[in-house]
Order: sequence, then C-alpha cells, then structure tokens
Amino acid sequence: GPDDQWLYLPALKRVKRISSRNKSGPFMGSEFAYEDLSSQEVEKYTYKYLRDEPCGELECFVIERYPVDKYSGYTRQVVWLDKQEYRPQKIVFYDRKNSKLKTLTYSNYHQYLDKYWRAHEMFMENHQTGKSTRLVWEDYKFQTGLTERDFDRGSLKRTR
Repeated sequence: GPDDQWLYLPALKRVKRISSRNKSGPFMGSEFAYEDLSSQEVEKYTYKYLRDEPCGELECFVIERYPVDKYSGYTRQVVWLDKQEYRPQKIVFYDRKNSKLKTLTYSNYHQYLDKYWRAHEMFMENHQTGKSTRLVWEDYKFQTGLTERDFDRGSLKRTR
C-alpha cells in the first residue's frame, strides 16, 4: 500500500515489509508502534483545537487529532505543540477502546539547516503495562544525495 514501511534488518540481511494493516504492532519489542515512527503528514489526521496551555517553559496549543487510517491502533491522540516552532512536545495516545494507552514526550530538540527541528530523545510510557522505552537519535544528516529509490526494497536488499 501507499503507506507501507520497509525495515532493513542488517544482522539477517533481510528487508521486512510493515504493511499499513500492521502499523499498530510494536517496533522491535519496544513501547513504540510502527505508526508512531512513521511520517506525520497533516492529511493523515482530522483535527480539533482544544485549548492553549503552558507545557514546561513553552506555551503550547493543545489539539486532538483523529487518525484517518482505519487500521490505526488509536482512536485519537492529544498533542501539545509549542506555539513558536510548532514542534510536538507531548502526545497522549488512546487505544481502540478510547482508553488512555501511552504518552510520548519529546525532548532535546536541535535545529538543522536553519529549518528542520528534530528531537534527539523520545520517551514512550505505556500506562496500561507500566513499561517504557527511550529512543535516542543522534547524528542526523540532511541533503546527503540519497533519493527515494535508495530506500526501495531492491536497494535495501543490496545494502551491506
């Protein structure tokens, strides 16, 4: 499908397809689902403004968004976006029964090429299991000359 993801597993020299229907599954045994790590295009959700409120040192918009994808593992998400740079600070996810499932907190933002903001830490806490996962991102690179074709299944299989 158009929103399929491909995961290259270097130890197995294998490319695994994550279909749109399996996006709610756990990423590598963590508290993150594949859909939590996919692109966040505006058209993937419908939105409702809830309120303005402080979030840490920042002022945030609090919005509720509803996934358009019928295979999403979530009924809704409440998002805190900082008003100055529109960076997500926190997202609370609600499961298919509309119960609070988990909270994702973003931190340690850095700006690249004077325009791209990226969080270097993402902390996901599962309220139903008590488990959590911290993802740390480093060494972001932009404008590397890679194309979409470098990420198709055939190209990934040739990667060593």
